[in-house]
Parts: sequence; structure tokens; C-alpha cells
Amino acid sequence: MSLDTQPRLNSLGFAKPESETRVVVAMSGGVDSSVVAAKLAREGYDVVGVTLQLYDHGAALAKKGACCAGIDIHDARRVAEEMGFPHYVLDYENIFREAVIEEFADSYLGGATPVPCIRCNERVKFKDLLATARDLDADCMATGHYIQRFDGDAGPQLHQAADANRDQSYFLFSTTPEQLDFLRFPLGHLRTKDETRALAREFGLEVADKPDSQDICFVPDGNYAGVIEKLRPGAAEPGEIVHADGRVLGTHEGVIHYTIGQRRGLGIGGLAEPLYVVKLDTDTRQVVVGPKEMLATRTIPVREINWLGDEPFTSRSEWHLAVKVRSTRPPREAIIRPLSDTEAEVELLTPEEGVSPGQACVFYASDSSRIFGGGWIWRGH
Repeated sequence: MSLDTQPRLNSLGFAKPESETRVVVAMSGGVDSSVVAAKLAREGYDVVGVTLQLYDHGAALAKKGACCAGIDIHDARRVAEEMGFPHYVLDYENIFREAVIEEFADSYLGGATPVPCIRCNERVKFKDLLATARDLDADCMATGHYIQRFDGDAGPQLHQAADANRDQSYFLFSTTPEQLDFLRFPLGHLRTKDETRALAREFGLEVADKPDSQDICFVPDGNYAGVIEKLRPGAAEPGEIVHADGRVLGTHEGVIHYTIGQRRGLGIGGLAEPLYVVKLDTDTRQVVVGPKEMLATRTIPVREINWLGDEPFTSRSEWHLAVKVRSTRPPREAIIRPLSDTEAEVELLTPEEGVSPGQACVFYASDSSRIFGGGWIWRGH
């Protein structure tokens, strides 16, 4: 009779007791990451909580009393105290400003529509913080993101969250295979946000009913243009609103106040046809408007590609996958033609409206929940 000597894997995938498995939890102070930390601590893991001080809300908004960041740090620290594990606050303000905020301002001024949350995951959380977790001798790092990680034949795979309404895969496409090997996402399998809040109440966490943050963290009031003007004084220079046929229709107070696809608030009423922003020309300071059909895009140039397939990206002349060109849109069928390891031309089988430079183009399997990576849309059509 042979005994099965296969070691038991714990819930994080390690063949050792929970108490000997150290996990660094990235804690934002919100309910999601708090539940992850509390859950792992309750299961007996050697948990270390880390919160990043990314920026000064008061400076970002140029007003006193805007101490949301301080509240978040306090909430994270309180969870650690309640659950009995160590908690550290790391000052990443300079890294965050250089790696995320500065590029956000420059790309916005360049007429793009940036997604700073992706850059933050890529350049701060999953780079510097992950390196810190390794320095702390952690076996892995866990976050409160709604996404799933499965072990495949060729290594870990990234999959959409079980709850499509909470899925954050669009913001995590640039996670590399090496990072994915070290990361864990304990909430990705939950079906609803209510389950997360129920767990928070079960653990007795005071953040159980804390509202979700909706806006970009350093633009908490949603006024992007206001933040850009503070970061880049003089950025909001006036210019002309021009029809695609060359007619000057009016003036504006700065290209930064507009986005591709915008229809409302153009300040050019009284025209027979509805007009949309189809191009932002920062060199001439022109906001170009035109009919809706001008927004339709079929071919998208993509660069800085992070590929998460099992075989090399350039091993095929084309990949038939689905792509998302905005976080709020469902994946659409497309043909991806590699130009190099990091560049491609994406052909949409059905044209999309409002495709904007600065947004991500994320690759999804057509027949499963798997994410194959993605890249950045880098110029208009």
C-alpha cells in the first residue's frame, strides 16, 4: 500500500503551514484590502500590512482639511490593530509623483485621455511595493483587486473576476508573468460586493460600510482640469473650436477641458447637427468637432504591450481575441497583428467610437475569462 506523499497546499498555494507563510497585504484603508488582510490573518497566515502614502490631498487640491489620505492610513492601521498583525506606512510620494502624476499631466496636455490607475499598479504597487514585500521575506503579496489568478500548464494565468460588475482586469493588464507569480487576489472569486462587506462585518471591521472610492485618488473631486492647471500653470490656454471641415465655431478656455467623444458642454449651441469632439490638437490649441460617424475607429495602433499568453506574442502573424478599449465597455472581437514583441495593430471587427490615445487596449480570450495582456493606444486614427 502506497501512501500519498503529496504535500498539502494552503489557500495561497504553498506547501507549508499558514503560520510559516508570510504574506504582505497592500492595504489602502478601504473595505476590500481590509477584508483580505483580516481574512488571511484569521486563517493563520503571517500577515504584514503595508499602506502607501502616495500624495498629499491638501496639496493636490490646494485647500486645507482635505485629509482623506490620513483617514485611509488610520483605517488601515486600525484593522491591523484589531486583527493583531504588524502594519507599516511607506512614504511613496516622490515615486508616485514622478511615475504617475507627472505623466498624467503631460499626457492630458498632449490631448490624450490617460488611465493613471494602471500606471500606479504597474510602476508603484506591483513594482516598488512588490520589491519591498520580497525584502520583508514574504512568500507572496495579496491585494484587494477583483481579478482571479489560476495556475496554468505554462505558469500563472490572469482571469476576470467572478463578479463582472467588479472586475478590475482592465486596470491590471500590465501585470507581468513574474509579478503574477508573486501576487494573490483573494477576493476575485466572490460573486458580489455584498459578500465582501458581509465578511468585513463578520470580522468586526469598522470599515464594513465605508463607501467605495470612485474617482482617481489624486483627483477626488473629479475635476481633472483643475489639478492639471495646478501642476502645469498656464496649461489652460484658450483656443478655437473648429469643425472638421475647417469652419471656426467658437473659442474654448483650454484643450484640457475636453475629451474625445465629448458632446455636452462644448459651448457651440444653435447648430443643426449634433457635434462631438473628434480630435484634440495641442500644437494649434484647437478642439476639432464633427459628426458622430467621425468617431468610429476600426484600426488601433498599440504599443508597450505586456503579453500574458503561453506562447510568444510574435509566434503568430495574428491573434483572434476580444479587446476592451475603455474600462466601461465590454470586450469586442478583434484581430491583433504583432509588429514586434511590444507593438501591434489591432483591427476591430466592429468599429468603436471614442477610441482615444492614452487609453489601454486590453486583450481577452473570446471563449473564456482569461486575459492575454494588452498595451497602450498611442495615436489617433
